[in-house]
Amino acid sequence: MSDPVLSVRDLVVEIPTRNAVLRPVDHVSYDIEPGEILGVVGESGAGKSMTGNAVIGLLDRPAAIAGGEIRLKGQRIDNLPYEDMRRLRGKEIGMVFQDPLTSLNPLLQIGDQLTETMLAHLEITETEARTRAIAALDEVGIPAAASRIDSYPHEFSGGMRQRVVIALALCAEPSLIIADEPTTALDVSVQAQIIALLKRLCRERRTAVMLVTHDMGVIAEAADRVAVMYAGRLAELGPVRDVVQSPRHPYTEGLMGSTPLASRGQHRLRQIPGSMPRLGSLPDGCAFHPRCPKAQDRCRANPTPSLDADQGRAACWFPVEQLEDAQ
Repeated sequence: MSDPVLSVRDLVVEIPTRNAVLRPVDHVSYDIEPGEILGVVGESGAGKSMTGNAVIGLLDRPAAIAGGEIRLKGQRIDNLPYEDMRRLRGKEIGMVFQDPLTSLNPLLQIGDQLTETMLAHLEITETEARTRAIAALDEVGIPAAASRIDSYPHEFSGGMRQRVVIALALCAEPSLIIADEPTTALDVSVQAQIIALLKRLCRERRTAVMLVTHDMGVIAEAADRVAVMYAGRLAELGPVRDVVQSPRHPYTEGLMGSTPLASRGQHRLRQIPGSMPRLGSLPDGCAFHPRCPKAQDRCRANPTPSLDADQGRAACWFPVEQLEDAQ
């Protein structure tokens, strides 16, 4: 096993408020290996995007990292000064967001944005940067890249703009890509193309990818491993095939039961009752127990066990397979 590109250990993010200190990320740990796609999934408010923002140093104040550590290729980065972290973004960490227009300057041609990024992080000439920019656009499937390089973002469709953003994220040859809901705003057919593109580039370049999404179908198609988050904590972590086919945490089982992926059209989709608790009013014990059909007294009284980054198991006192064996 090679050393991980990204290693997160006991990460805690806190937001101080007038009445309490909220923890949208609470002791989260995971690794991402070279060439691996880790899918981070959960409902809105689970803390998945906040985790990604903490990794790239883009937390909005007053949110701040309050504990744990983040290492990129062995170097600790959560305590870097602002300017050092800014130089790291783009060069070692690329970003792909849900809306490509948030990553692209509408007033600049696509080629200028690509060459500017490369000139900032690579020791190359402007001519070399333009040549590489054309090659990057061609690699992500932009037709007639040599002529489209001088187009503006509004002259591309949504799917093509997302391809441009992927080229922008990869053009400085980073070791890690953070992709936050990169397919949500796209048609289903375009989603499949973008996922296939990310997978191919990840394998060819040995780039590690953190794929943040609420869509279990995207996770099943794209990820190698999956981290399921609930109320700021990891509920389950393991190989995607194991988690999808045999979920151990009742929350993961509920997520799978509420998707067409699990039903295969043979029965009605199941809904998880209730909603994600607010961070300021988390229940005692396991945060999921008010919604869990299998909750027992221990779940209501005791916090869930911790989930180690190197173990594919569920942070649950009574994992699904144990309950099934007991019946």
